This record gives sequence, C-alpha cells and structure tokens, in this order.
Amino acid sequence: MYVYNYRLFDRYDRPVVSLAVLGDASPSWRPRRYEQNLWGCRVGIEFPVIKLRDYTARWDALEASDNPFATVVMAHLQARATRRDPEGRLQWKLRLIRQLYERGYARQDVLELLRFIDWVLTLPAGLEARLQAELVQLERERQVPYITSFERMGIEQGLQQGLQQGLQQGEVIVLKRLLTRRFGPLPAWAEQRLEQASPQELESWAERVLEAQRLEDVLASVPAS
Repeated sequence: MYVYNYRLFDRYDRPVVSLAVLGDASPSWRPRRYEQNLWGCRVGIEFPVIKLRDYTARWDALEASDNPFATVVMAHLQARATRRDPEGRLQWKLRLIRQLYERGYARQDVLELLRFIDWVLTLPAGLEARLQAELVQLERERQVPYITSFERMGIEQGLQQGLQQGLQQGEVIVLKRLLTRRFGPLPAWAEQRLEQASPQELESWAERVLEAQRLEDVLASVPAS
C-alpha cells in the first residue's frame, strides 16, 4: 500500500488516499500503519481501515441500501457464514440475486454483480442445478433478460472446464446442464443423441438452446454443410 501510494503521488502529483478493506474473520486484526526505520530515517503511512465483518451487525442497513457495494459486502459475509452450510448458501445466493432485480440497477451493473455473487458463493453441482431452475423461474416471473446472460456465463465456465476434459466431451457436459435447466431431466433419447453428436451438431445446438421453446427444437437434425 505504501508503494502504491507514493507511486501514484509521484505519477500524478496529487494527494492520494489509501484505504484498507479487510475481509478476514479476525475481530482484532486491524493494521493501521506501515513504516520503515533505518539509521534514524523513518518513512511510512497511516491509513483508515474498513473491516467487512463489522457490517454483520448492520445487515438491515445493507439490505436497504441501493449502493451496489452493499451487495458485494453481503455476498462476502454470507460466503464466510455458509462455508459449512451449502443449503443455507443456496438460499442466500437466491435471495441476493432476487434483490438485484428489485433495486433497479443498470443492466451492466446487474451482470457484474451476478458474476461476483456466483464467484464467492460457489455451490456443489446438485445445488447449482437447483439454483439454475429457480433462476429460470425468476426470469419467467419478472420477464427480465439477465438470467439468459447468466446462463451464458455458465456456458463459458463449463467450456473452460471442458477444455481440461476434452473439448467435445466438455461441450456435451455443458449442453446437458443447460438443457436440464431449461427443460428439466433429460429423456433417454436426448441423452443418447448428445453422446453420439458430431462437433457440428453440438455447435448448432449450443446456438439454439437459449431461444428454443422445446427440447425437440434444440436437438433437431442439423443440415449438412
């Protein structure tokens, strides 16, 4: 922090304020200064500290706030509070996401906050599937476009994982997850069709999955190119 502070001052010749935001669990660790002392020469910095755990006692104020950083703080606090409670984490993740649509944020703000919530409040695979089913229902209730974008983030994440498992198999895994979210448990014929699909078919179905109204429409035959 000291280095950043003096480099910014040196670069822009303006007063610089450095602030420490502490996300640890310790109630007592609150460093407020850094200094070096050598041969009678002393340099250092004193800085204000924000301890996120302190906001646990101000939860009602966080929920009532329109500041996007309130959502960030709540997600962080619940990530710590639900480390050993996956069911509780699922419920809090849903609650925080629902709040995004009630606060009237701009679309890009919603997407960025969705990314952060998804990153800090990770869920086991089974609970993640339940979350996605709830989000699809939320989209229908509120008629908002953001969940589709959230699903696209899931596609990107799944494809990255798929690269480690083999690209084509990774695409199959991602499509199965998306189809299950949209249409419920897959019948045997759909599972077989996915396992036997060509790369061209997988690519075409991935383009259809977010707009198609029926499972049959997604997995329809792909014209030969």
